[in-house]
Amino acid sequence: MLSTRSLFDEIYRNDQAYQLFCSIAADGEDQGGWENERITALVRDPVLAPKVARHGADERKHGRIFAQLLHKRGLPKVPVPDEADYCMLLERQGIGLPHERLKGDAPLTDREIITYLAHSRVTEQRAAEQMRRLVRTYGDNPELGRAMRMISADEDDHLAYCHEELLRLHAEGHGPYIRHALETSARGEIRTHRDVGLAVASRMARILRWPRWQLALVTLGVHALYLFDRAYGWRRMVALRMPARRNALGTPAPPHAEREVL
Repeated sequence: MLSTRSLFDEIYRNDQAYQLFCSIAADGEDQGGWENERITALVRDPVLAPKVARHGADERKHGRIFAQLLHKRGLPKVPVPDEADYCMLLERQGIGLPHERLKGDAPLTDREIITYLAHSRVTEQRAAEQMRRLVRTYGDNPELGRAMRMISADEDDHLAYCHEELLRLHAEGHGPYIRHALETSARGEIRTHRDVGLAVASRMARILRWPRWQLALVTLGVHALYLFDRAYGWRRMVALRMPARRNALGTPAPPHAEREVL
C-alpha cells in the first residue's frame, strides 16, 4: 500500500533521494534564516526585533540540522532545482517582502511588518504540519527522531509567535490589512506548495525509478491536496487565535541552539 510512511521510507533508504530531500530542507531553512536576520535589522520595535532574531536563529539551526544529517551519511548538500525552490517561488509571486527590499536600510513600515508576519503565519502553518507528520513517521528513529522533534517544537513556537503578534496588531486597528495579507499569502502558498510538490515528485520518480502508476498516484495526491486547500483548507492558514503558549519567542535562544545539535 502506498502511504506517506512508505514514501518517506523509500526516500530515507536511498542516498540520492535522501540527499535531495535534506538539501531542499536545509536550503529553505537557511533562506528563512537570512530573511529574518535582515528583517531584524530593519525593525525598530525593541520588543519585536528580538523575537524576529530568535526566529532567524532557529531557522539557521534547522539548516544546520539537515546539513548534519547529510554529513552523518557521508553526503554533501546538492543544489536545489529552481522548480523546487519554495522560498524563491513564493517571492516571485509577490508573497512576503521582496529580497531587494530586505537588502535596503530603510526601517520597515507597519504594513511591511504585517506582510512579513502574515507570510510567516501561513508558511509556518505548513511547516508545523509537515514536521508533525515527520515526527509521527520517524519519532522513534535513532538517526532522525531527535532532530525531527526539535525542529517540530520550534515550528510550533514560530506559529504561536505569528498568531500573537498579528493579534496584537489587529487590536491596534490593522485588521483589514491583516486579513488581506493573510488571504494573499495563503493563496500564493497553496499554489507554490502544489508546484514544488509536483517538481519534487518528478525528481524522486527519476531517482527511485518509480513505475508510471506510482508517479501518477503521488501526483494525484498533490493535486487533491491543492484542491482541498483551495476550497477549504486555506481557512486554517488565515484564522488567528491566541496561542496557549504566550511569548513563545520572547526569550533569547538557549545556548545549545548555537552549537552543533546532532
